Amino acid sequence: MDYKKYVDDKSPKPTYLKNCIWAFIVGGLICDVGQFILNSYIKYGLDKKMASTATSITLIFLGAFFTGIGVYDLLGKRAGAGSIVPITGFSNSIVSPAMEYKREGYVLGVGAKMFTIAGPVLVYGIGSSVILGLIYHFLGIS
Repeated sequence: MDYKKYVDDKSPKPTYLKNCIWAFIVGGLICDVGQFILNSYIKYGLDKKMASTATSITLIFLGAFFTGIGVYDLLGKRAGAGSIVPITGFSNSIVSPAMEYKREGYVLGVGAKMFTIAGPVLVYGIGSSVILGLIYHFLGIS
């Protein structure tokens, strides 16, 4: 019991309000960048559906690029969930393990470890969408 009290006294206390504000600001800025990209694609001639797809692709690329040069990790340390929740966090969760294990080779390193974080999300997301799609199909809902 004394050790737990000692650890509690020495452990840094989290600043919840500051963390929430940073997450809100950074997440909002990422969404603002996404909206700017979407508006730019629409301005230069893409329809809304194609512009949305191009925006998602661009944000995934930017998340992977900034992870590759080490900027996204610095942002994630400061912003927490504000950098993880948007689609850029998804690309970060794929690129980070791939970069970490590249020394083990492209097959056993990058290929095997790339989806260690995002893999379960993809599996359950795709699996649940297939099940829901089958339910809709057999019930005749469109």
